[in-house]
Amino acid sequence: MLCLAAPLVAQPAIPRYEVKRASSPIVIDGKPDDKAWAAAGRIELIFPWDAQTGAKQKTIARLLWDDDNLYVSYECEDTDIVAFYTEHDDPTYRDDAVEIFINPMPSQTGIYYGLEMNVRAVLYDYVMYQSNHLFKQFDLKGVHLATFIEGTLNMRGDTDKGWSLEVAIPWSNFDGLAPRPTPGTVWSANINRWDGVEPNRRMSNWSDPLQPTPNPHVPARFGQLVFAQ
Repeated sequence: MLCLAAPLVAQPAIPRYEVKRASSPIVIDGKPDDKAWAAAGRIELIFPWDAQTGAKQKTIARLLWDDDNLYVSYECEDTDIVAFYTEHDDPTYRDDAVEIFINPMPSQTGIYYGLEMNVRAVLYDYVMYQSNHLFKQFDLKGVHLATFIEGTLNMRGDTDKGWSLEVAIPWSNFDGLAPRPTPGTVWSANINRWDGVEPNRRMSNWSDPLQPTPNPHVPARFGQLVFAQ
């Protein structure tokens, strides 16, 4: 009897991004138009789940670093900008929101930091353990974020252009797992966006989590951040 092995399906490669040092100061005003951002590489988020019915609206993220902070910017195309949550640690992921999950010690995948930020510049931050124990009571210190909207927030029926967000995260927040990076240091992270209003909702990601339904909490699939001079 002839037995045929099932074909092996190649997994998408883990993406890799060079985080350059900021060459000049960054003003956190929600508009990534400071001179330093021009040198940062672009990350365009992908859409892993075709079963979702929301529009596939482009998101571009960039990262930079200096002696004090990790900087992340997002530019989001969005024809209908919606966000209702206004208090720290509200479930911002239910709004139009962007996220970054950061693992400063990629040799382990049990613990990472989560920042979920809506278009109102509201932060939901936590430490995640084993991808299913979320410590909401953990608060990052000194995080500075701002958004800029090209459109009308929560005005359904009109046509908006989009929104952008900048965030600065002080290195001291990661001291429990790793010292601040030096050139050549590698951390891991994933960058995500939640977009739209139920039932027409869609998630996009930097690194494909390879899950059957939208779930970005897969640290083994985080992309690599390589800190450069």
